[in-house]
Amino acid sequence: MKVIDKILEDEKKVVFSFEFFPPRTEDGVENLLERMDQMVAHNPAFCDITWRASNADLTLDIANKMQNMICVETMMHLTCTNMPVDMIDHALQTIKSNGLQNVLALRGDYDSKLATYGDYFGITVAGPEAHPDVIEEDNGLATPESYQSDLAYLKRKVDAGADLILTQLFYDTDIFLKFVNDCRQIGITCPIVPGIMPINNYKGFIRMTGLCKTRIPAQVTAALEPIKDNEEAVRAYGIHLATEMCNKILAHGIRTLHLYTMNMEKSALAILMNLGLIEEAKISRPLPWRRPANNGKEDGESSQQIKGDNPTNCST
Repeated sequence: MKVIDKILEDEKKVVFSFEFFPPRTEDGVENLLERMDQMVAHNPAFCDITWRASNADLTLDIANKMQNMICVETMMHLTCTNMPVDMIDHALQTIKSNGLQNVLALRGDYDSKLATYGDYFGITVAGPEAHPDVIEEDNGLATPESYQSDLAYLKRKVDAGADLILTQLFYDTDIFLKFVNDCRQIGITCPIVPGIMPINNYKGFIRMTGLCKTRIPAQVTAALEPIKDNEEAVRAYGIHLATEMCNKILAHGIRTLHLYTMNMEKSALAILMNLGLIEEAKISRPLPWRRPANNGKEDGESSQQIKGDNPTNCST
């Protein structure tokens, strides 16, 4: 099923989704599948898996397991920059044969190969505050000219067939709401899904926002500075901040939330519980083909990030 159809089934209902990225090791993949299974028990509208160009077959395999073993509607990232056309075609043929209908197209115009599949695929595109290449480092904003150019480019993508926009991470909710309004002003009418990345630790937050040139509001910096060496305090603040952001977004009539999990469940689920979107006592279901891999482990171990490549694509 296309993600856009799930979102539009009941436009009054708030829906949420999770993003994951491929781990580096086989054990990491097994642990990730277990974690996905626990999180999918809370009924996300969909989950997506990022593209690893260095091991495309791993991404394709995880996407297949998500769709057909975890049994969650799955969206696969497809990064088109420097990708041979036959590799793109192989990826599309593979996910179609596995029953996936959703692609997040990144870094490039629509490949002509997509047209050969008619309307089989639901296409999502990225919609950041502005493309990282044009964001000025001194203020975290693009020039007005660059911003308008990016908006026009985004509209061309939607006009070409994209049916959903998923934003990059942000921490200034007002910038996101302005982006949505600016899109509407130029005739972009498709759903715009905000990408929410909980702050789990300070160093990771600085690394990711630096990579994506994300604007950090002064009040966020001020709140983090005195607790930056206290990981539990940082995580608690990250949950609080993301909850406030989501509440503000929902108050403006947006009914979709996408959580960048960094392959960790606790912060994402805590945010959804704070919002009243999931039940705290929800029971996880075991995967059908094996016992949970963490039997006998301490609960605290489940909060550790699964090591892997850079999980997000700061690109359009």
